[in-house]
Amino acid sequence: MLIMSFNLGWSPSTMAVKMGIKRCGTSKVGGGCGVCKVSATDSDISCGDGGCSNGGQFPTFLPREVEKIKDPFARSLAQRITRIPVKVKIGFSETSVMSSCVKPSVRRQTKSPVVLLHCFDSSCLEWRCTYPSLEEAGLEAWAVDILGWGFCDLELRPPCDVASKRYHLYQLWKSYINRPMTLVGPSLGASAAIDFAANFPEAVEKLVLINPSVYTKGTGNLAKLPVPVAYAGVSLLRSLPLRLYATLLAFNDVSFSTILDWTRVGRLHCLQPWWTDATVNFMLSGGYDVNASIKQVKQKTLIIYGEHDQIVNCKVAEALQSQLSNAIIQQVPNSGHLPHVDNAKYVAQLIVDFT
Repeated sequence: MLIMSFNLGWSPSTMAVKMGIKRCGTSKVGGGCGVCKVSATDSDISCGDGGCSNGGQFPTFLPREVEKIKDPFARSLAQRITRIPVKVKIGFSETSVMSSCVKPSVRRQTKSPVVLLHCFDSSCLEWRCTYPSLEEAGLEAWAVDILGWGFCDLELRPPCDVASKRYHLYQLWKSYINRPMTLVGPSLGASAAIDFAANFPEAVEKLVLINPSVYTKGTGNLAKLPVPVAYAGVSLLRSLPLRLYATLLAFNDVSFSTILDWTRVGRLHCLQPWWTDATVNFMLSGGYDVNASIKQVKQKTLIIYGEHDQIVNCKVAEALQSQLSNAIIQQVPNSGHLPHVDNAKYVAQLIVDFT
């Protein structure tokens, strides 16, 4: 399972400033959140929509462990997560599941909406550092959870294969956005974005692909595992040691206390009661293989890659640019696998300039 995680370009949704010493965006922060200016030790203070506030409330559908998270960016964005009904298919019938996302504070018509996907087995909390900058720049930004991950209510256990994930995203777009969008996908989320753009080109005006993991051929032999073995392997994927190790690979020069806090953020969605079933379903379904879809993508595309990514080689981004008919490429300095954390302001500006 560890091999599967990195082959899929996985890293936990570990988005935040390194409290005390880590960058927030491109500036060094001396003791806490670079947006709300609170101390790193004030873990009970978080940023609300209009700034910092005491006693912010988290949605009741989030696992109680959210209270243990210290990162002020994560706490702020977690308070804004909501659920909206989105259609899915279960067998031959159609129903709705309450689907988690962060909706924009203001709907704007001047630019195309920006829809932010996330990495493999992650959540919308991955965008906690970049999201404020996108809103400050006046973009209509949606951070959405891909079906099967994040904080969607999957009590009905809908299928979570690629086709189901694609259909769910289309129904969310059709019901709530319904305008050509700029679709942003990091790591395996880039495969999800390419898959979606190839199947629903009318919904996507532009693509932004960050450290794209697009050449893996699905979950490979893992799709052939006996079901009990698959469940055992997925349980390992949720384990704290593996998540800690993946976080260490995703970032450099990070204290253990920060790694531990970011790992709590990255594991939060795994504590949902249906996470194991949804992840096993995805793994056994075969996963993403978008090799044949890449040349179908005609939308203008921005490819972003981190200078020090230890999970997806920069040559992947270069190869992808050569295959796409209308793509430009940008390196993000001083960043690893998640440049929308390591250099959040830089990435936000790239997205703003591209939309």
